[in-house]
Amino acid sequence: MAATPGSPRALPVRNLDNDEFFESCARQAMALQRCAACRRFRYYPAPICPHCGSLEFAWEPVSGRGSVHTFSWVHRPAPGFEDLVPYAYALVELAEGPVLATNIVDVGEDELAIGMPVEVVYAKLTDDITLPHFRPANAANAANVAGGDSDTAR
Repeated sequence: MAATPGSPRALPVRNLDNDEFFESCARQAMALQRCAACRRFRYYPAPICPHCGSLEFAWEPVSGRGSVHTFSWVHRPAPGFEDLVPYAYALVELAEGPVLATNIVDVGEDELAIGMPVEVVYAKLTDDITLPHFRPANAANAANVAGGDSDTAR
């Protein structure tokens, strides 16, 4: 993470391992690395599979759907994030398996719950950084989250 010029807010730093992830988020069609050997998706992008050690992978689209694994409401933020409070910091388990640290948006403190179905929305922070955030899934998508349907990328 690095602060952007003129802003104390820390942002991710793009590199060769994660560049395609950020490109896919900018296209609003999140893709993750999928191991060619064990076929498991992985996040955070890395040159080696943490599950089997393979160096072979491909970038594949994911559904952008999942569920809240755990969360915390932030009321005392790190420097640079004061304008966002309160906000929900969460771990979201994607339908495809990986768990992402992210923010949940468009939900009140009394509404957010562990296990809640969520869907991806994209937050363009700079010209180079677009991040996946999540919001409660609408009723039409909730059934697909529970079933792990991953036929479309958002």
